[in-house]
Amino acid sequence: MNPPDRRIAHLDMDAFYASVELLRYPELKGLPVVIGGGDDQQSVQDLDGVRQFARLRDYVGRGVVTTSTYEARALGVFSAMGMMKAAKLAPDAVLLPADFNAYRHYSRLFKEAVAVIAPEIEDSGIDEIYIDLTQHPEETLSLACRIKQSVRDATGLSCSIGLSPNKLLSKICSDLEKPDGLTILGADDIPSRIWPLPVRKVNGIGPRATERLASIGINTIEQLSKADPATLQETFGLNYARWLQSASHGVDNRPVVTHLEPRSISRETTFERDLHPRHDRPTLSKIFTDLCDRLSQDLKGRGYLGRTIGIKLRFEDFHTVTRDITITEPTDDATMIRRAGEECLRRVNLNRRIRLLGVRAGSLSATGQSVVGPIMQQQELHLTLE
Repeated sequence: MNPPDRRIAHLDMDAFYASVELLRYPELKGLPVVIGGGDDQQSVQDLDGVRQFARLRDYVGRGVVTTSTYEARALGVFSAMGMMKAAKLAPDAVLLPADFNAYRHYSRLFKEAVAVIAPEIEDSGIDEIYIDLTQHPEETLSLACRIKQSVRDATGLSCSIGLSPNKLLSKICSDLEKPDGLTILGADDIPSRIWPLPVRKVNGIGPRATERLASIGINTIEQLSKADPATLQETFGLNYARWLQSASHGVDNRPVVTHLEPRSISRETTFERDLHPRHDRPTLSKIFTDLCDRLSQDLKGRGYLGRTIGIKLRFEDFHTVTRDITITEPTDDATMIRRAGEECLRRVNLNRRIRLLGVRAGSLSATGQSVVGPIMQQQELHLTLE
């Protein structure tokens, strides 16, 4: 059962990286835009003052999409997709390089704006937070609207908020009415609002688990809630099967965690399709480099150095392995993180397809240079590709 009378919000910025770029280039609003190009995809201004942009059809390389606008998503282009595949789906889409300095700036702005109104915040990534509103005196709807407006006033960007008795349901709800959405859900609304949704809407049920559930006739959250526990256990194992059934009934007792020093910071991503260590090596290498780069930015943004660098692999059969290594000097440097991660990868037998890849920094020490602030820290900070 969920703790009674909790009000937990999940705030998710709408297509965050792309939206930040649209502030810089308002002429691109309403167009399919893909973020993830290199420095050679910078826009240029011609003699008439008209800005020219790179197009996805001209991209050559092995990069992956960082994120995309909703117009590009409507064409099938999503984050972590190979850029060449994206070019086939949306050849005329505008291609821009990622600017993480700008994204961190706007991340800090929206979190500071929310903290003025509701300081009980758990940082869940550069573009999303959980907020515990249980003790806040203001009425739920007006409070949520005020938070949304404060974010817009501080950044010029829109966000979507899901509000429910727990983090699991609020995470689902924040995605239901994007962009600029607001969904408030009570426990009595679960059968009508949550159960009809596909199982993949539950955070923690990835593409492979979705496929396995479909193979036993489970496609919706309602079907999952009524599934035979023995069948689930046979398919997924005891612990995950229990979690699946609990999640399908909207049960989640996790607190909103604030004011704690992190034990580790990690970046991970689940692939659209399982990737082969040899045949898909260039794609895996690019994704691994991107994860190391982002982990480096996360460490710098929060003012930490990591001395233990680890990797996480989940294979096609859901078997998960982790390896880590302790380096001589703590670091936040992307190149050092990648080198240590490569050492860890050499200790894994890579003979199966991979569905998830992650990199982690532990044994953290503070540098005193955090740009996020103590209210944005938590024990274990896990982030995914947007």
